[in-house]
Amino acid sequence: MNVLVFLVPLALFLGLIGLFAFVWALRNGQYEDVKGASHRILSDDDLLK
Repeated sequence: MNVLVFLVPLALFLGLIGLFAFVWALRNGQYEDVKGASHRILSDDDLLK
């Protein structure tokens, strides 16, 4: 039971770090072009070079 005193705050802290990383990614435009990568993989631009 004593280990929960350590693990619960650690889990909350790691969850907050993940949440802040996600919010940072949203604000920096990491999820702006969701379909771009799927269209780029199908293009044959590299064959022309």
